Amino acid sequence: QAAETFENLSLGRGRNVRNVVTIVNDQSQLIRVTLLETAGALSLGERRPRTGTYNLAMPAATSTAVTELAPRDFEGDAAQRTGMGGLEAADDITMLCAPDLMSAYQSGLIDLEGVQAVQTAMITHCERMGDRVAILDAPPGMKPQEIQNWRVNIANYDSSYAALYYPWIKVFDPVAGKSIAVPPSGHVAGIWARNDTTRGVHKAPANEVVGGAIDVEFQITRGEQDGLNPVGINCIRAFPGRGIRVWGARTLSSDPAWRYLNVRRLFNMVEKSIDNGTQWVVFEPNDFALWQRINRGVTAFLNTVWRSGALFGATPSEAFYVKCDDETNPPEARDLGMVTVEIGIAPVKPAEFVIFRISQWSPEEA
Repeated sequence: QAAETFENLSLGRGRNVRNVVTIVNDQSQLIRVTLLETAGALSLGERRPRTGTYNLAMPAATSTAVTELAPRDFEGDAAQRTGMGGLEAADDITMLCAPDLMSAYQSGLIDLEGVQAVQTAMITHCERMGDRVAILDAPPGMKPQEIQNWRVNIANYDSSYAALYYPWIKVFDPVAGKSIAVPPSGHVAGIWARNDTTRGVHKAPANEVVGGAIDVEFQITRGEQDGLNPVGINCIRAFPGRGIRVWGARTLSSDPAWRYLNVRRLFNMVEKSIDNGTQWVVFEPNDFALWQRINRGVTAFLNTVWRSGALFGATPSEAFYVKCDDETNPPEARDLGMVTVEIGIAPVKPAEFVIFRISQWSPEEA
């Protein structure tokens, strides 16, 4: 059975040429191709294989195969643009996930303590950058009680810049011809992106269908959900007639103000947008006229955010405030070349519980 097929390949190069090395290495999930140098001055044409069909096999394991991964391999180096360090130079990132971390764990390349170290590094990276949130996978095979214990007593993360999802989901593997369990972070990242486009970052990315999922590793009951949700474990649940859905939108923060994922991501979006939208301020005269222009520009932007339904309040004054004046910019700050604008917003928080009050009345006796 052919796992992958690549047609009309060539050793030639050019705009319209399907070079075998380029095509296979860009598209294959199984193999890598290297063009070997030959002894002597052979031309490219002499090195071409005869026309035909060739079966490409997986290479045999060599002594250079990776036998162990350390957290620093994932952390990388900002100067060398490797690992998470390489992402520091990217400005447009809003989420960070590492589903292959769990693949390394299952392969024995890294232990559970190493997984926790990498996840801690992911959280630290997101906190330092201030514009992205980490999507963390729960370890595989843990039952609801086990994942609750792991979350509370072992991996006791505390950050609004991270969210944890459980359990793993099952998808169909066309190569193996059967369903396999995969970490949910990749699918969750897609749900976040879809939700951002259709509703906006202010809408909690929950009660959303997990596309491509055919089952979950563990069925979560309502009672188990009630124990997992308060400790920041966002469950993925299967509902009869409604499909498999993300059923939680909490961060890993112990601070009630940053409990909800959409609140953190809304603040990230607002802060990043205002920062980008006020770059024109640099080197402008730091005076009253500049402060007025900043107030007008930021107020106009937040009005748009409020009208989109992202802020709580019947009027703009209830939803946000903007202050840029001589109080936020005293002489000593101006002498340092700084201009400061103070902004407050009232985010809309998700309704996690819908409460019904039902009463039964006996008819009055005649």
